[in-house]
Amino acid sequence: MTVTQTTSATGTTAGARAHARAQEGTVVACSPTVPATTYEDAPARVAPEDIVWAERVAGGNYTHKVLARGTAVRLTDVTGDACASVLLYNAAEPFERLNVADTMKIQWQVRSGAGQVLLSDQGRALATVVEDSSGHHDALYGASSRARNEERYGDGQPQGPSPAGRELLVLAGAKHGLSRRDVPPCVSFFQGVEVGPSGRPVFTGSAGAGASLTLVTEMPCVLLLANAAHPLDPREEYVSTPLDVVAWRARATAPEAPAWNSAPERRRAYQNTAEYLRARGLA
Repeated sequence: MTVTQTTSATGTTAGARAHARAQEGTVVACSPTVPATTYEDAPARVAPEDIVWAERVAGGNYTHKVLARGTAVRLTDVTGDACASVLLYNAAEPFERLNVADTMKIQWQVRSGAGQVLLSDQGRALATVVEDSSGHHDALYGASSRARNEERYGDGQPQGPSPAGRELLVLAGAKHGLSRRDVPPCVSFFQGVEVGPSGRPVFTGSAGAGASLTLVTEMPCVLLLANAAHPLDPREEYVSTPLDVVAWRARATAPEAPAWNSAPERRRAYQNTAEYLRARGLA
């Protein structure tokens, strides 16, 4: 009876319009908050008018956004089993993108965390990690692949029960004109991996519910994010829980900031970025 009534109600253009408009205001567990200024869980120091993005990303889902220079983005592992696989691109010239290998080797730092600069393949700073209460991250093993998820869980399609992180990043990139070949290795937050004495990876999992990480963009960026189970997660079942994203207007790193001179490699990356932005009239 219910199906018949619904079909009848939407059987005309007027009925379909009324049905669609009746959904306005419906609250769901995971979705963007629009307008973002109504988001209630932003840091207390942030004025509502400065919030530019607020969203809860379901496990096995993705999101994406174009962000201005000097935007702070806070990611929060809501219940303790999120895994945020993140990619960054130069919004003006997206052929310039996050290079996780350079990010690690140039800064002599395998572990992600506060103070780390996320470097592009042009030696410039895309973003800086400014706060981190988790300490459980991974810049070595990237996002899960469809083939691996099919082998482990029986499915790796983005619309299936166990989406692969890389497939979700491909979908996010497509929203910005990027193809599969434009999706490089990512950095993953909230599920940790250490390298043991034998040289083999040791999965350390999550720091628990409520852990957060905040980064600040150093140039206009496209941010892609997939929330999917880490490829080294040893659990037999596919586990991926919600992730909160909130972003607000802040400030890019300035020459007088401690981070600018925290290491010669970082100083050069910031200088490269400043030179690039000045030449383009963006700073």
